Amino acid sequence: MKVRVCPALVLSVAAGLLSCTAPPREYLAHAQGTNATPAGTASAAVPVEAQPLAANIQRVGEALEFLGAPLSAGLRADLTKAGRARDAKKLQELLDARVLVTVHINPEARVKVARGLAGAVLQQAGYTPVLVKIINESGGTQRLRIGSPQSGPVYAGMAKLSAERMQQERLRENENTERRTDRFLELEMFTAAPMTANLSGLEAEYAVALIYSSESGRREATITFDVGQGTQDLGFRAEVPVLFTVKPAVAVKLSVLDHDGTPTTGRFQFVDRQGHVFPPQAKRLAPDLFFQKHIYRAHGEDVLLPPGELTMFYGRGPEYRWIKRAVTIPPPGSADHSGRASMNPDIAVRLERWIEPAARGFYSGDHHIHAAGCAHYTSPTEGVDPKDMFRQVKGEGLNVGSVLTWGPGFDHQQQFFAPTTDKLSEPLTLMKYDIEVSGFGSEALGHVCLLNLKEQIYPRAIASKGWPTWTLPVLRWAKAQGAVAGYAHSGSGLQIDPAAATTRLLEQLDTSKDGRLDVSEAARGLLPEAFAAIDTNRDGLLGEAELKASHERADDQLPNFAIPELNSVGAQEIFVTAAHGVTDFISAMDTDRIREWNAWYHLMNAGLPVKASGETDFPCMSGTRVGQGRSYVQLGRQTRIDYARFIEGIARGRSYVSDGYAHAFDFGVNGKSSGDEVQLAGPGKVTVNAKVAFSPETPLESAYGGAIPVGGPRYVGDTVIKRDAQSLDPLYQRGQRLVEVVVNGRVVASREVAADGREHAVDFSVPIERSSWVAVRQFPQLHTNPVNVRVAGKPIRASRKSAQWALACIDQLWRVRARRIVPGDRADAEKAYDEARAIYRRIEAESPAER
Repeated sequence: MKVRVCPALVLSVAAGLLSCTAPPREYLAHAQGTNATPAGTASAAVPVEAQPLAANIQRVGEALEFLGAPLSAGLRADLTKAGRARDAKKLQELLDARVLVTVHINPEARVKVARGLAGAVLQQAGYTPVLVKIINESGGTQRLRIGSPQSGPVYAGMAKLSAERMQQERLRENENTERRTDRFLELEMFTAAPMTANLSGLEAEYAVALIYSSESGRREATITFDVGQGTQDLGFRAEVPVLFTVKPAVAVKLSVLDHDGTPTTGRFQFVDRQGHVFPPQAKRLAPDLFFQKHIYRAHGEDVLLPPGELTMFYGRGPEYRWIKRAVTIPPPGSADHSGRASMNPDIAVRLERWIEPAARGFYSGDHHIHAAGCAHYTSPTEGVDPKDMFRQVKGEGLNVGSVLTWGPGFDHQQQFFAPTTDKLSEPLTLMKYDIEVSGFGSEALGHVCLLNLKEQIYPRAIASKGWPTWTLPVLRWAKAQGAVAGYAHSGSGLQIDPAAATTRLLEQLDTSKDGRLDVSEAARGLLPEAFAAIDTNRDGLLGEAELKASHERADDQLPNFAIPELNSVGAQEIFVTAAHGVTDFISAMDTDRIREWNAWYHLMNAGLPVKASGETDFPCMSGTRVGQGRSYVQLGRQTRIDYARFIEGIARGRSYVSDGYAHAFDFGVNGKSSGDEVQLAGPGKVTVNAKVAFSPETPLESAYGGAIPVGGPRYVGDTVIKRDAQSLDPLYQRGQRLVEVVVNGRVVASREVAADGREHAVDFSVPIERSSWVAVRQFPQLHTNPVNVRVAGKPIRASRKSAQWALACIDQLWRVRARRIVPGDRADAEKAYDEARAIYRRIEAESPAER
């Protein structure tokens, strides 16, 4: 008699407690019927001590119970009886009928595989547990590995850097450039308790494997095993072909209503109790993206799921609650409560907001999204279509998504550009294709985002070829057509290398060449800290070790005066182009906050009107979601958003930047909003007001320049921030956030606010001695754009050191990057750099000395 393998994995996580539900009886009956694949032959019983074998089999039974595919009561009783009798032969005879494959490891640890007696029945879209018998003549305790040519990703092209940045290196298994349509399986050994990761070394034991199929019907796959590199036996004996019968999954219809009852698009994640994500990431093709654990579905759309119990999470961007709910998926064709066959079960959800910025007149946008390159598939040079990107934008509750075509995907993606918003746009959800100048020749001087372009190709260039090799001409061209422009992923290249920076300072200032700086030598340049703070041994001289330690301390200070390396692709040439008046914004929220905000602070201290705009650089910096970095632009209540007006709001700074879990409404200084100006006849006090709100549900995610909250250290990029770490962690643990008033880069007042999802009014009175910029921030989740306060009509000249810092950055950039500017461009670039230096020298002379 042929005994069929147990069917689909059916699991649940309800109310935070693990539970297990057995497969439906009708499915069990069908899976054990005559439709299953003919099985192989039973292996002969192996001499082995009965007590440890019985213990192993007991754990296997517990694992199958946990996985929702329990052994029958009769078989369990027979196994218990044989175990008590210490009858190893009987134990094997009883269980071998349930074995899908037998793995034989010879004394030299060579592996060969044979088909077992169990029927090969799988459940599409679910993980089916199967039994594996291991005959181990080697006595080794290695890890048994399972594989198949039919397993692995069906896409290709994910860059190594992207995989590492998103902490998803496992998704780079297939590096070919074409879609693999024959990859329909996923396999893994079940090694969680009560099973073990490694073999026991027993002469015979049993293990559990989990097999997933993305397709239904009859499918043949080759199953392979090994216990390490080079352990497969010769002549294909380490593999066995298996013809599976794969029962179809259930097409579950999702009814998705917004908080106000209108149909919308939501974000969903389905998981089983082992943490398997459905549909599995490795099997996804557009519109589902393989590097995201969640999926997006519009009202009325389907998702394929296995029958049984799963945990569903749902929401729609950071302004919504991320709700957890146990769901039961009925088997195909099962009857509903009225007794009628239910062909397409329905899951209905109504989304819940914790905050609604639009009700306060603020609308969100991410100005840096990609549809090709980075982590995209099947070919990174093609990427995905507008409908797939619009699904991402709407599914995250963004009001505006700027999809930027760049070098690797330009030839294919340029077809989607238009001088107006994409035709898929809706009144309150806009998508516009624009350009990131990256891979076009000027990237060595910084990547730039060009928004609201009317033309997408630089004059005399051919597609992505022939662009200038520095950024100033590109920004001038964009501004001439009414576009808004700024630098992308700003912190890239603004990092401090203490050793290199120390070497440069000594080369520049050490006129005596004794390897130390005295007071007069140090006064000729810009130090990362005050002389007395660096001179820790109080000998009146600054040695190499003291200067290096000072740079290390500066790396954790905001603002700081250490000169960055300027050797990457972020806000590199911003110091030149801002001085020339063609830079509207510096991107924020997707790289190291200290690096981003430090450069921004120094430019504003010099009186340059550069604003901050929030971006994600999806999926290059983070493939988790679009809108992880956002700009919230104040437009007033709208029934239809105008893209040009939204982008103008970014350029004017009528906005705040945020990760979406922190908000600052009604920020004002003496009644003036972000982007406006207050006039004072002379020094005096100003009133600073805001209504701030913080979500209690800020998620734990891969670091992308933000915080890992609640009980963990603070992160900026991949770096743990040492500054104030002791005070920050208790603050997050108490569910509090520190709201700070910043004047010219320095905190002048602060207040703790509860992260409870409610609006809290904060009011401050702060002194203003000279023309200044004033903003509110919560590090690292939130920063408003400033209100400028003009005292006696004078321009902002907040810091002489800020002008000196910008000058030093221009010198460092020219030192390390000038050779990347082609000879035909270099003379014009050198002239523009000299003009920028002259502007900063004038600002330096007009600025007060540091106190």
